[in-house]
Parts: sequence; structure tokens; C-alpha cells
Amino acid sequence: MNRFEVRGFFLGISLISILVIWPHKTMAGMDFFSIAENATIMYDAPSVKSGKLFVASSNFPVEAVVNVEGWTKVRDSSGSLAWVEKKALSEQRFVIVTVPMADIYQLADETSELVFQAQKSVVMEWLNSDIPGWIKVRHRDGQSGYIKANQVWGA
Repeated sequence: MNRFEVRGFFLGISLISILVIWPHKTMAGMDFFSIAENATIMYDAPSVKSGKLFVASSNFPVEAVVNVEGWTKVRDSSGSLAWVEKKALSEQRFVIVTVPMADIYQLADETSELVFQAQKSVVMEWLNSDIPGWIKVRHRDGQSGYIKANQVWGA
């Protein structure tokens, strides 16, 4: 093999590695963040001179879609897209209830004790998702428990 064939081979291996690793990163939820500060402006383009779409409150969960220098294009639970300054994002994760009323149990089991209920659009801190189909969450009032994964967005 000449040096161009060797470079091509390693480039091919690198691309295959990215294609194999990338879906696992997304499936693991590594692209979910939250808004770090209250009253964070969401823009229609990656510039403070662009149009302002809406204002997001702290802990609002978002999914990173695209990163460019100092900016991240994010998606919210409704599917809306907006740009936010990267410095306004936190790696602390939160989820938002997407069903009319969600039940949060003491254990990851519907027969365990019901700890509390949360209405649609309530934001809770994501603690972990070690049990398939369930997410451990904490309400801002301090109560914690397990919720079915299909009742929230951001996990």
C-alpha cells in the first residue's frame, strides 16, 4: 500500500467509528441539556442581532441539535427549534411531563406506593435512568421517585 491508500484506509476506519459511536451517544441522552439561567433568550439564528423567538426559564430541558462557535441549536419538547448561546446551557438534566397527569412512584413499579403526581408541563430534575422504561426524578419541592419514561421528554 502506498501512503495515500493508508490514509484512505484510516480515514474510512475513522468515519465508520464515528457512525458507530454517534447513535449510541444520542440514544444515551448525552445531547440533552437544560437552560442554566432564568429569562434566557432563544433566537432564530446564531446571533444576538437575529430575531428573538421566546424566553426560556431556568431548568427548561432542551436537546442539542447543532453546535456552532458559541451557539447551540436546540429542540424543545414541542419540537420547536431555536438558537441559544452555548454559555446559557447547563449539563444538569431536567425532564418535562408530556401527559395530562403523570404518576411518580416510590419504586420503578406501578404497584409500589404513589409518591406524587405531576401535571403536563411540570419540569423535574432527571436523576438517573438505570431501570429500562423508568426514570428517577426529583420535583423542585424535594419529592423524588420513579416515572415512566414515556410520560416525560428530555430523557
